[in-house]
Amino acid sequence: MDLVRRSQYGLPATSAAAAIARTEGVKVHYLGSEYSSRRHDLCDDYVRAIRASHLANTAEGYADIAYNAVVCEHGTVFEGRGPNRRSGANGTAALNTATYSVCALVAKEGGGLDHPTDAQLHGLRDAIEWLRAEGEAGDYIGGHRDGYATTCPGGPLYDWVQRGAPRPGVVPSPVNPIVDLSRLISAASIDPPKSGTPVSYAGVRTVEAALLAEGLLAANLVDGHFGTSTIQAYAAWQRRLKYSGADADGIPGRRSLVALGAAHGFTVID
Repeated sequence: MDLVRRSQYGLPATSAAAAIARTEGVKVHYLGSEYSSRRHDLCDDYVRAIRASHLANTAEGYADIAYNAVVCEHGTVFEGRGPNRRSGANGTAALNTATYSVCALVAKEGGGLDHPTDAQLHGLRDAIEWLRAEGEAGDYIGGHRDGYATTCPGGPLYDWVQRGAPRPGVVPSPVNPIVDLSRLISAASIDPPKSGTPVSYAGVRTVEAALLAEGLLAANLVDGHFGTSTIQAYAAWQRRLKYSGADADGIPGRRSLVALGAAHGFTVID
């Protein structure tokens, strides 16, 4: 991993962003503006310019560069806010607390360098694994658009994210997603009262996708928020399994969740 720490390219050694202990995972971003390929010795200048523009945005009130890391076309990872610091890029306070953010220096489609290079994809994986190792990031990898109304990180990068963010030249082994029952139950208990669509546990989306496949949940509600519609859909799944009364209240139980996982390819842990 080619990691450039904050102090090595002229930023204060420690970010002023709020500290957090862990996240559910990492979201991938792109610039969404025009951007052209450049010599590697000019990449740190560009990252500093991003930080300067964020700090100058008084409407948003950024404490620092919004991203936890930035990856250039040459595969170098520039430390942004870094591990264990709340992101400022994911769109809402809840989303910024739920996941870290990593930005690739990639333009909008037609705006110059609009496809990530292989070196950059390796760098993005490096950044994700670094945030897992040093910042307690969970297994979830998503795009900025997941749970937030935006086109970020653009078509090419989002396609890579949806394929599991593989390293170039490496064919990933098929691995069933894992859903933690206790965390799922917690999400079902705390999500409904919240406004918007906060993602309190990334595994919710896996369960919602299965409920969609069963015809029990609308596609626009597969958003990672275990709200009232997801509870109603899960209750319908429980009734389909012949549960009734308090056993079909929409709060997942082990047997019903294992049955759903067996039908739709995810593994349940307690």
